[in-house]
Amino acid sequence: MIQEKKILVVEDDHLLQEFYKILFRKLGYNVFVTEDGDEIIRSVIDGEVSLIIMDINLKNTYFNSQKIDGLSLSKYIKKNFYNLNIPILLITAYTPNFGNAKILEESMADDMMVKPIISFDTLIGKVNRLLCRQQKIEC
Repeated sequence: MIQEKKILVVEDDHLLQEFYKILFRKLGYNVFVTEDGDEIIRSVIDGEVSLIIMDINLKNTYFNSQKIDGLSLSKYIKKNFYNLNIPILLITAYTPNFGNAKILEESMADDMMVKPIISFDTLIGKVNRLLCRQQKIEC
């Protein structure tokens, strides 16, 4: 397992926030949750983030006083902080007609999952894989 890694969860559903905190803390990860765009970017800049789990459809997230969704926020982070190599796992409750590949391309995210998450093993596996890849280690 990857030790001392911090997972930032960007989710506006309070039940899902608690789910992510409980799940990943039980696995030994540091987890913090926010839906404030400015705080997200500050955390990225300060080097406090090893991985971001981000909902695509954010209802109350603002960055620079502008409403922003998870796709746009993911793309902003990847374009402006590419040198930090922070993996982003997008989570969505809908599957658009144009498919997951298009979402990943547009958002520049590393992977995605569809809600409801029915396989905790799949979620944990994706998180571990992304963190291993970020650290350039074999897991």
